[in-house]
Amino acid sequence: MKKVILFTILLLVIAASIYNLYPEQKLPSNTEIDYIIVKKSNRQLLAYSKQKLIKTYQISLGDSPVGHKEFEGDEKTPEGVYVVNAKNPNSGYHKNLGVSYPNKKDIAKAKLLSKDPGGDIKIHGIRNNLGFIGKFQRFFDWTNGCMALTNNEVDELFYAVNIGTKIEIRP
Repeated sequence: MKKVILFTILLLVIAASIYNLYPEQKLPSNTEIDYIIVKKSNRQLLAYSKQKLIKTYQISLGDSPVGHKEFEGDEKTPEGVYVVNAKNPNSGYHKNLGVSYPNKKDIAKAKLLSKDPGGDIKIHGIRNNLGFIGKFQRFFDWTNGCMALTNNEVDELFYAVNIGTKIEIRP
């Protein structure tokens, strides 16, 4: 019985390693991503160039992903139309692309609730020094409202997306 358990554990470790290390299709070099759609319910980020879908990424979201972000600390990822408003190569989460949340509508909604709308919504990689987690980060929602990718994936987007790129975040 011990041998069966050890063999099963060994197979699981091998399968997990293959999953995490198996290379995925890369974004074609010199691609300029000019539109991003995030489908929260599918945990997908779709990258477009000239109205053509170029690549689909699997993402992780905020700890409480259902519904639109209403205030600081609600752990939700916002919904609506925003733009990439910053690029940070020295982020605490590998690299990141800033999302222009909150907009005027978001601020007004939070004010009605007597709350701070929050901010600092990003598309980012894995926390620095934890990059070995790789694709395993996709297994659960763990951010404070951001959209998380593997470090390799955020590298691709970081160089392919310009400030001002439209991002539509859907439920």
